Amino acid sequence: MKSLGGFFGLEQHNTSVRKEVMAGVVGFFTIVYIVAVNALILSESGMPFEGAVIATIAASALGCILMAIVGNAPIILVPGMGVNAMFTYTLVHGMGFTWQEALGIVAVSGFLFVIVAFTKLSSVLTTAIPQSLKDAITVGLGLFLLLIGLEKGSLVVSGNNSIMEIGDLAQPTALATVLTFLVALILFIKNVKGHFLWTILFGTALAFLMNIEPSANVNQTRITSPSFIWFELSFSKWLEVPFWIGIFSLTMVLVFENIGLISGHVDFIKRPEAFNRALNANALSAFSSGFLGTSPTVATVESTASMAAGGRTGLTSLTTGLLFIVSAMFIPYMGYIPDHAIAPILIIIGVLMIQHIRHMNLEDLTESIPSIMLIVMIPFTFSIADGIAVGFILYPFIKFMTGRAKEVSVTLYLIAALFLLYFILHFLTF
Repeated sequence: MKSLGGFFGLEQHNTSVRKEVMAGVVGFFTIVYIVAVNALILSESGMPFEGAVIATIAASALGCILMAIVGNAPIILVPGMGVNAMFTYTLVHGMGFTWQEALGIVAVSGFLFVIVAFTKLSSVLTTAIPQSLKDAITVGLGLFLLLIGLEKGSLVVSGNNSIMEIGDLAQPTALATVLTFLVALILFIKNVKGHFLWTILFGTALAFLMNIEPSANVNQTRITSPSFIWFELSFSKWLEVPFWIGIFSLTMVLVFENIGLISGHVDFIKRPEAFNRALNANALSAFSSGFLGTSPTVATVESTASMAAGGRTGLTSLTTGLLFIVSAMFIPYMGYIPDHAIAPILIIIGVLMIQHIRHMNLEDLTESIPSIMLIVMIPFTFSIADGIAVGFILYPFIKFMTGRAKEVSVTLYLIAALFLLYFILHFLTF
């Protein structure tokens, strides 16, 4: 254990093997839903469902292990929600690529991300982003996580006369969420060891006691025959303009979404020095995704569950990665972990991240308006990339229009212009 502790610097980061492993377990159960959900979304592109399941597990396992070894940070890398929808509905359905050609776009975008991450471009981009927008990203991610938790727990639903309304608390799932949330709050506030893991176990037991049916994805994740789609990517259309438009759009999302996510994560655990290595690991993982047969991996918002459970080093992400490998044997049973067992954890973490708003400068309107718009647009659009884009466009625009153009770096003006181009290309019909 001494060599393990020395490699990850456990003593330096005031943690232990037990705490890191426990945090990795919590992180795994918080994010394991991605196996079924990502495969279902990718299968709508024409990709074999069984192959998409195996590709998701492989990419998630490799991503977490890369983050452990290269980044030494408790950040979970899995195929990202939103990015997978972009893969299926934009690249394949909208732009007419086959799923093999879309995987080629993923590989090239990942390679460009690697170039950014391993050169001075990453520090240039990070320095160009003002602190108010960095803080806003953390708060926006927290609000997004809170909304996901409320939705997964059936505490908010689509409204009849509004976008959202409160769920029916008399329904078993919503009631179970409330009960699990109350238990989670008590365990968390009292700082009981393994509080999130106990929350998951309590919520799962409650599902059996209240006869709550498991997720509809349980049967859908049953693999009847092994199917591998590794190295089936295609570059047949690399000379065509739409191919490079797809690469540009995906690269913009990958680079700035992950810079924002990783920045928020390392700030959350007070380890800003881990940013560069974590970004390197993230880029390598995203690059490998195209070869493994899935949409790109990203630094997940749910990583904060591991961090809130005490994870501080790469041993946490290593644990999660190994559990993804083991999970291949238990795919049909993953759906038995009910949503109401996970929802309270997401809600609590979201609240913790939203508290970061106290660090923001809200008195200067040229700082607060772009920041607040970024915060609200992440959950309202259900897209981290779109929310960041809105904030990054508004910030230099307002500064310029109020005669404070010199406060904005040339790099940020360029980023804003690229995001504007991203929006224009995003809504073009091909």
